[in-house]
Amino acid sequence: MNILRSLCAAALCLLCSTACSGKHTSAAASVEDNNSTEASAPKKAAMKALVVYFSHAGDNYAVGVVEVGNTKIIADYISELTGADQFEIVCVKNYDMAYQPLCDLAKKEQEKGELPAFRGGIDNLDAYDTVFIGGPVWWGTWPQVMFTFFQHYDLNGKTLIPFTTHEGSGLGRCVKDLRAAYPKATIRGEFSIYGHDARQGKESVRKWLKGLGMLK
Repeated sequence: MNILRSLCAAALCLLCSTACSGKHTSAAASVEDNNSTEASAPKKAAMKALVVYFSHAGDNYAVGVVEVGNTKIIADYISELTGADQFEIVCVKNYDMAYQPLCDLAKKEQEKGELPAFRGGIDNLDAYDTVFIGGPVWWGTWPQVMFTFFQHYDLNGKTLIPFTTHEGSGLGRCVKDLRAAYPKATIRGEFSIYGHDARQGKESVRKWLKGLGMLK
């Protein structure tokens, strides 16, 4: 009788051991499956920065006739140092004229509230969460063609970083007018540089971008 009891007890222990072992194996498999799922889950693509700018080549104050506009030089520095994409606002209207006639034309455009057309467009604006906005300062603010861009594209909800080239105006009303165009955007880190310093301004741009934490 004692032998029979011993055999029953041994059999019961073996069944319990097998059951426990089975549960442990199942849990381990479940953890491995979860790890595999996490490893194979696609990662969200990192958002990129975009440089949107208008630049005027030709006859410029202080630097004379140039093939590359002052603002484009700064835009190129930004893209080189951060890896940001670019969109250049190219006006349909012909601005290829001497400096003073261009000043007169720009003043008339501003007084009339004219919105000159520009060429091309941006198809993937949702891919960018940060947009640098750059241009020369014409009569205290952005050239009118940039206001055309502001009306055409909604940048609310994005981080906007304005920069200007000038010959004494600094940022003028550019930051104020950008806030008016995009009241729900985050605007920070504004930067201005003399146009005649643009060609030697790479280190100034690097220092500015480093302060913004934007260097690649």
